[in-house]
Order: sequence, then C-alpha cells, then structure tokens
Amino acid sequence: MENRSQLARFAWLSIAAAILTIGLKVAAYFITNSVGLLSDAAESLVNLVGAVVALIMLTIAARPPDDEHAYGHGKAEYFSSGVEGALIFIAAVTIGYEALLRLQNPQEIQAAGIGLVVAAIASTINFGVAHILKRAGKQHDSITLEADAQHLMADVWTSIGVILAVAAVVVTGWHWLDPLIALAVAANILWTGLQLVRRSVLGLMDTALPNEEMKKINAVLEQYKSHGVQFHAVRSRQAGARRFVSMHVLVPGEWTVMRGHQLLEKIEGDIRTRLPNMTVFTHLEALNDPASYADTKLDRVVQNGKTETPPS
Repeated sequence: MENRSQLARFAWLSIAAAILTIGLKVAAYFITNSVGLLSDAAESLVNLVGAVVALIMLTIAARPPDDEHAYGHGKAEYFSSGVEGALIFIAAVTIGYEALLRLQNPQEIQAAGIGLVVAAIASTINFGVAHILKRAGKQHDSITLEADAQHLMADVWTSIGVILAVAAVVVTGWHWLDPLIALAVAANILWTGLQLVRRSVLGLMDTALPNEEMKKINAVLEQYKSHGVQFHAVRSRQAGARRFVSMHVLVPGEWTVMRGHQLLEKIEGDIRTRLPNMTVFTHLEALNDPASYADTKLDRVVQNGKTETPPS
C-alpha cells in the first residue's frame, strides 16, 4: 500500500488556487456589478472550504491501521467528498436566491471588458489545477482528489457560462440575462453536489466494487473452477483507495492443509495482480462437508441449538 501522506500537497495546491481565484472573481464582481460573476465568486469560496476539508481528510486517511481501526482510515475520504457536495448544495441555493432577487430588479453591467478578462484568468487557473487533481486522483485512486477536481471543473464551466452571459448582456442590452445565467449556474453545480454526496454515501455503505472490477475477480475464480474448486460467499467493498474482497474456497476434503494453503496463496496473488490495492480474505472449506454450505450468507441464524442459513 502506497504512502498516501504525499497526497496532501495536492490539497494545498487546491487551497492556493481557491484563494487566488476568489480574489480575482470578487474583483471582477466589484468592477462589473454582475450577479453572475458574484455567483462565480461564491462557488470559489466553496472550493476553498472544500479544499481545506480535503486536506484534513487526506491527512486522516493516510494514517496507518491501528488497534481501533484495523482496516485503516481510508473511509475518511468519503467524508471529504460528502462535505464538499453539501457545500456545493448550499452555494447553489445562495446563488439561486441572489439571482432571483436580481431578476426582479435587473441592473446594468459596468466595465465588462476588464471584469471578463479577470474572470477568464481565474477560470484558466482552475482549469489547470483541476487537470492536475483529476490525474492525481486517478493515479492514486483518491475519491477526495477526484471530487475536488470535479468541483473545480464545474467551476470552470460555470465561469465560461457567466463570461458568455455577461458578454451577451453587453452586446444585447438584455440585463435580465445576467441573473438568468446565474440560475443556470446554480442548477448545474447543484447536480454536481448531488453526485458527490451520492458517491460518498455509497462508499460509507460498503457498496460492492464496480462491475468491471468484479468481472476481473470472477475471471480469476473461473480459472480454478475448471480444476474442481468451488467458491461462494464472495463479497467486496471499498474504503477510499483500499479494496477488500472475501470468499470461501471449497476443495476436496482429502486435501492436506498445506495443499489448501498453497492454493489460497495463489488465488490471492492472482487477484492482487489483476487489481492493485486489493486486500483478499479467503476461508478454506471442504466440498464434501455439509457444514461448508451453511455459511453462504453474511450471518447464520441459531435455532433449536442448530446453526442454520438465514432465509434469502
């Protein structure tokens, strides 16, 4: 398992970018008096808070397993993306409220040229940082960095929309376009926030690995089934970058412990080769022992002094 403490530097990069873009966008708002640019600045403020939360959670997630957290601290990353998604939701509501007020009372945009140049510079900074974070998130399998990158890219598209809208207002004189585009921005970032929260909830609920990853695991198991080995109770989950899969391996009862152990070692090695950062738990059972088929479910039910498989 890699040393994930190095990922904190990407969070610091995100924090620096957020501080810089907030300053630029606030300046653009005061120059132009555009509520669209104000909404853009508000989203960058959320970026800053989200980046700080990401730094904290990445630091926690990098801690090694201990007595109280034997499976590590990887799930801390889900809290980061969940918090960021919630912050996006708050920003969307705030932007929508301000846009509705301005829609009722449209105001003229001032010094649009200078304001748009400043906003464009801020958007370019966000685009570059988002690209770096997305690549790092994929490389290190970090939902926190991916969430931060996704949020920054939403900010970039927001900025592009706002810039085009402000330019259209200047050309057409339709001042109501400014708050209208702000409402569209609010709807867009609200959708982004909901997706982040959903992904965090799925991770915290121990959702199984994606289908494409389970297919790789099943492909390994199929190779051994052709030699008379069977499997059941195959379960998987993910905690940040760390993946877990467990299974029961059924072999002929006359096998020695050494032969069974060597088989399990080979199965676990083959799975880890297909999927990095994978922790594999295997349990050896005998094909011809009826008790081997009483634990296919997660829990067993004890009735009348006997252990039985719970109903499906």
